[in-house]
Amino acid sequence: MGPARLICVMAPTRAPSRSLILLLTFAAGTSVANLYYNQPLLPEIAASFHAAPNAAGLIATLTQVGYAVGLLLFVPLGDIVERRRLIVVLLVAVAAALAAAALSPTLGLLTAASFAIGVTTVVPQLVIPFAAGLAPPESRGRVVGQVVGGVLIGVLAGRVVAGAVAHLTGWRSVFGDASVAMLVLAAAMWRLLPLAPPVAERMPYRTLLRSLVTLVREQPVIRDTSITGALTFASFSVFWTTLAFRLRTAPLDYGSGVAGAFGLLGVIGAAAAPLAGRLADRRSPRETVGYALLVNIAAWGVFLVAGHTLLGIAAGVLLLDAGTQAAQVSNQARIYALPAETHGRLNTIYMVCYFVGGALGSALGSAVWGSFGWRGVCGLGGGVLVVAFARHWFSAPDPSAKT
Repeated sequence: MGPARLICVMAPTRAPSRSLILLLTFAAGTSVANLYYNQPLLPEIAASFHAAPNAAGLIATLTQVGYAVGLLLFVPLGDIVERRRLIVVLLVAVAAALAAAALSPTLGLLTAASFAIGVTTVVPQLVIPFAAGLAPPESRGRVVGQVVGGVLIGVLAGRVVAGAVAHLTGWRSVFGDASVAMLVLAAAMWRLLPLAPPVAERMPYRTLLRSLVTLVREQPVIRDTSITGALTFASFSVFWTTLAFRLRTAPLDYGSGVAGAFGLLGVIGAAAAPLAGRLADRRSPRETVGYALLVNIAAWGVFLVAGHTLLGIAAGVLLLDAGTQAAQVSNQARIYALPAETHGRLNTIYMVCYFVGGALGSALGSAVWGSFGWRGVCGLGGGVLVVAFARHWFSAPDPSAKT
């Protein structure tokens, strides 16, 4: 093991500048959208390749599986290498994967390209711990909430953009345009993002990965947040993977443009992220997670009762997105209260579990939709959250962070 490096680049005695946080928020939001362009496009993709809905649904599933793999392989490097260069390299790589998706001649190649998109779209999870490390404890929740809010706006706005572009010029142009956008973003980040030296001591890559196991074993907070986050995002993915199929059935009968437009309502719900961050600063982030889970459960109740109308789906989307975002911010506020030199690896553990949960939610949602329809989807999405809330209710309060 080599010589120790400085633990942080600048002393977090005051909140970082607004312009820097806006830059990080923009980069996180625009890059994370790559993961979600495909969701409102699945019916069109299935029709293009004469495939069944569950075969097209595999695209969304493998994108999220790829993201989990990328988190495991690349995000831990943020603790020991210069982050600006790592971010730019990954943006160029995802641009190549998006171009491959746009040009895919078969569903199999499109699915493989979607996996590659997931693997390389990990920039947001390099940006969030960087922003958290710049903030003092008393404002960390607010800063994390703003950047996570940008991520979640990107998640939801990506669906809006994809639905609108596909309606005008076809699904392939969505991936082609996104590829160009990532190249432009890479150039901007190289020029505008400050250097971000590593915050932890040098260590071999294999040792870095092994340390993830040690952190899981030694930090009960990361175990708890990872399970809760996985279940929350599984439920979220159940809904968004099946929404486009629900909208195409009677009595609704709408296409990808309407499916994508529901992301606009989610953008409104993104206001919950900074609010949850401020609440986590004043109270307990763990307590805020409990409230968020109850909001999500209420959303699925609305989907079950009124999911045959656009108004009912819209109301449920507002609740589901607000609850999911509040839970995400609160969970990450809990994580970033742990030692700063482990933030990159802790975020890796959390987000790998988060997106494994999302991948399982997408896969199960597609399967349940094919076999049991909308009521089955509502039972699955709501049931997962009931399990999450029960576990949260009976689990122990956060212990003091270990150093």
